Amino acid sequence: MSETTAKKKTAKKASSKEIVHKLRIRVRAYEHKVLDTSVKQIMDTALRYDAEVVGPIPLPTEYKKYTVNRSSFIFKDAREQFEMRVHKRLLDIINPSAKVIESLTNLTLPSGVNIEVKMM
Repeated sequence: MSETTAKKKTAKKASSKEIVHKLRIRVRAYEHKVLDTSVKQIMDTALRYDAEVVGPIPLPTEYKKYTVNRSSFIFKDAREQFEMRVHKRLLDIINPSAKVIESLTNLTLPSGVNIEVKMM
């Protein structure tokens, strides 16, 4: 008897659990101000259609450093250093409707902002 009651409890838990779809959006840009305005624009369009938004979660900034010789021949010890910073943010939209997805695809963002969208 204890085995059948245990099976019934697990069946009830499985049926009460709903499938949650998430739209995971990763936004990348070289300038943090442009990135924050575009993330705010994405959040505003999602909230306009009553979607639940989690984030923005700031991800670690990626640094790319380059060292270049200043002179080509004599002054080998004189060097210049350059760096590029890639700022990243993460957004999750839980249970997006068709209107939310359509409005996000029609969204125009500034140049230099890269967006990756995954359905989970």
